[in-house]
Amino acid sequence: MSIIRTAYRNELAEFRAARASGDYVGAWQRLERGHIIAQGSLPLHLHSHGVMLAFAVSRREWAEVAGQVLRLFLAPLGTLTGRTPMGNTGRSDVSAFASMPIPADIAQIVNAGRD
Repeated sequence: MSIIRTAYRNELAEFRAARASGDYVGAWQRLERGHIIAQGSLPLHLHSHGVMLAFAVSRREWAEVAGQVLRLFLAPLGTLTGRTPMGNTGRSDVSAFASMPIPADIAQIVNAGRD
């Protein structure tokens, strides 16, 4: 299993733990981190938005639901054109087109995954 896939799965496991304990802010943070890790892989990128969508629905966060639906459509286009905004957290409160700084620990994972 690749370092990217392993790191992504680890973030999802942390998301599930935070959600189960009622730490919804922490759960969203883990989904954001997972999204950053997943951006280089279309299947993982789509999966990250699918999980974000399901979580937003479960929380009845309707603006987030709408944002995730839009991002599910945009992710393949960004990947096919090579214009995925790296570092973007994938949430509806940030532009779907804005690149963002990548946390240092995630940058190491992403860079190692390119080797």
